[in-house]
Amino acid sequence: MHIAARIEDAYTAFRARIARLSGKLPTVVAFRGYGSTKSVRILARVLYINPDPTTHKIRKYVRGWRAFRGVPVAHTKVRVKIGDQKFTVWSDRGGVIDESLPISLPVGSHTVLMRVTKGTGWASSDVRIVDSRSRVGIVCDIDDTVMVTALPRLLLAAWNTFVLDEHARRPVPGMAVFLTKLADRYPDAPVVYLSTGPWNVAPTLQRFLSRHMFPNGPLLLTDWGATPERFFRSGREHKVKSLDRLVAKFPNIKWLLIGDDGQHDETTYGDFARRHPDNVLGVAIRRLSRPEAVLAGAPITHPDPVPGLPWVYGHGGAELAEKFTEAGLLGGSAPSA
Repeated sequence: MHIAARIEDAYTAFRARIARLSGKLPTVVAFRGYGSTKSVRILARVLYINPDPTTHKIRKYVRGWRAFRGVPVAHTKVRVKIGDQKFTVWSDRGGVIDESLPISLPVGSHTVLMRVTKGTGWASSDVRIVDSRSRVGIVCDIDDTVMVTALPRLLLAAWNTFVLDEHARRPVPGMAVFLTKLADRYPDAPVVYLSTGPWNVAPTLQRFLSRHMFPNGPLLLTDWGATPERFFRSGREHKVKSLDRLVAKFPNIKWLLIGDDGQHDETTYGDFARRHPDNVLGVAIRRLSRPEAVLAGAPITHPDPVPGLPWVYGHGGAELAEKFTEAGLLGGSAPSA
């Protein structure tokens, strides 16, 4: 294991001992999941939390840095209940639960219950079972695509992540309407939010998306820090693996990929389309404004779009919606399965 990972694990173990001595208990924080009629993917994180409920209610105003104070519970057993079926899973070294469970469920939304064996009560989340006849899905980046963050610039990213109040975060104009129109056009399409952000900020992102009326969908985030192989995990690799995993899960779905030109979305989506030409329906790239591009350190040159694939650019949701309409991907009735 990489020396950085060993140091990180030792520090986490030290913090865990302090948390236990202070009376905190292992608690599951559950997130939305998704699945097919044959299996589901559940997502959660296990943290040491004060058992007194008055001390960990969601505040009306939450500073970003508070999300990073939680102590993860590594390698702990978690019980899972979906309907009358029960499973046992384990958290990873960062307290994250990301498991596929073999279970047959009807299409629609279902409740997943999770709890640590010797922790607090049950945590609940929902999992959406996608119809096997669905032929379209939506993948959307978060940073600088639905939420203005200027993420690649280190100091500004730190300010947005650790300091800025979540209610001060600004949505990208028109993106909520654009995604809602896509969800209405393709009512059976799963909506997935893919980001290089850490699981620490998942509750904040869920509240942000809900408050600004974005369509519901699971978050696919990453666990910041060292990996067993390297000093710091690769955000781009996380996106690549997540997209490939979606194709493996839903081989008959063509994805509408939405991102921005401030990071590597163009390259990531282009490479994905070349690897899986039968699984991409169109690509929409939000162009950062000139000030945003300067702050974000956006690339000066852009990769060429994939030939034959609807690939559009726009500065906001309204312009992207217009371009998708011109490309025949938005407006009118949805194609039959």
